[in-house]
Amino acid sequence: MKQILWFRRDLRIKDNAILANAKDEVLPIFIFDTDILDKLDTDDKRVTFIYESVKNLKNDLRALGLDLEVFYGKPKSIFTNLAKEGFDEVLVSADFDDYAKNRDNEIEKIIPLKRFYDSFLIEPNDGLKADGTPYKVFTPFYKNLKYIWQSDALNEYDSISNIKNLKLADYKFNDILSLDSMGFSKALLPDFLNKTAYEILDEFKDKIKNYTKGRDYFYLDNTSSLGVHFRFGLISPKIAFNIVKKFYVTDDEKEFFIRELFWREFYNYILYHFPKSEFENLNGINVNWNNNEEDFKAWCEGKTGVALIDAAMKKFNETGTMHNRLRMIVSSYLTKNLLIDWKWGEKYFASKLLDYEASSNIGSWQWAASTGADSVPYFRVFNPYLQSKKFDKDGIFIKSVIKELKDVDSKLFHVENALQEDMFVEYPKQRVTIDFSRKRAIEEFKRANNEKN
Repeated sequence: MKQILWFRRDLRIKDNAILANAKDEVLPIFIFDTDILDKLDTDDKRVTFIYESVKNLKNDLRALGLDLEVFYGKPKSIFTNLAKEGFDEVLVSADFDDYAKNRDNEIEKIIPLKRFYDSFLIEPNDGLKADGTPYKVFTPFYKNLKYIWQSDALNEYDSISNIKNLKLADYKFNDILSLDSMGFSKALLPDFLNKTAYEILDEFKDKIKNYTKGRDYFYLDNTSSLGVHFRFGLISPKIAFNIVKKFYVTDDEKEFFIRELFWREFYNYILYHFPKSEFENLNGINVNWNNNEEDFKAWCEGKTGVALIDAAMKKFNETGTMHNRLRMIVSSYLTKNLLIDWKWGEKYFASKLLDYEASSNIGSWQWAASTGADSVPYFRVFNPYLQSKKFDKDGIFIKSVIKELKDVDSKLFHVENALQEDMFVEYPKQRVTIDFSRKRAIEEFKRANNEKN
């Protein structure tokens, strides 16, 4: 047997399905896919992070007697050439977004593909209802998987032990190509991306006691910060699950975080079973979106006239990160107050979000837009002024981002038009008023839902 081990979003050697299931002669590879890279900015932080992670993977494999060949180009061309080397099959960790499925189907015509479900806790056909159909509501989906979340530990692949049974294919391995040669510059990464997933989990051990309440306060550092590491597979969700299960905190404190892991599972499950949801409203309603391009540009640039929205978007544009509650607030504002199609926001997030994962991003945007699985009721519209008052009373987050507001009385952030009416503050006018835009959204979504019914 002669196999290609195609690393993609599983850049690790521990609990790795393709390493654990490999046999005989192997060629481990990674591809910097130009079909993806050509759409990115030259200073995209994700490329730098992946680049450093691939280098680490190559070193880890070398230390165990293997190696990693790193390619740059289109997968179809690369596998067309590799097919001439007589490989029997390609082992991969499966993805379910449209591009990934089309890519894999194309490669499968060249060399047989063997797929593993290695990026999530469950396989997509696990957790179905008694009649064999998928859940569309999170809570029954979650409860149906109690055999997992009530478990003390999940079985991990013994991938490192299997490596000793493998023989490296006769191939001239090259040094990893430079970022510059691929047209990218090295980006400055946020501090947390310079830590391993295990170091971040160790730090989270001290935060988890405050996670239930603290996770909502976006000026605090109370989240796990593991999203990017999950996305690119620097740690498996099973290992993270098992580590959290051993934390010396109450079961309720652990379970609250584990429940969040299962939202990630749920959105992947939804995308697998309802692939059209990547491009259209899952619930089938037809919303007459406003889609004002000037409003959308203002939202993207953090110039909506609402301090919390603007601060969230400005920080996002600078760092590629956004607190989960802020994601809910800015997406609600875009889809409800500005009445702009969620697909516009999803695409913008995809262009910058460090932990961008198609299934989670699509699911979260449809949740906010009241068009997806178990989404927020259409009549629930986040009021950004009330949100900033409740979760950032002293304006700590807003002032940390919008420096020209650092000396402003924080009370002005929580009252509509207060900044604009203060003669000592120069701040953009609101694109829409909260009351008008809320009523407009509710009327439109009510019409769309009634029309469907």
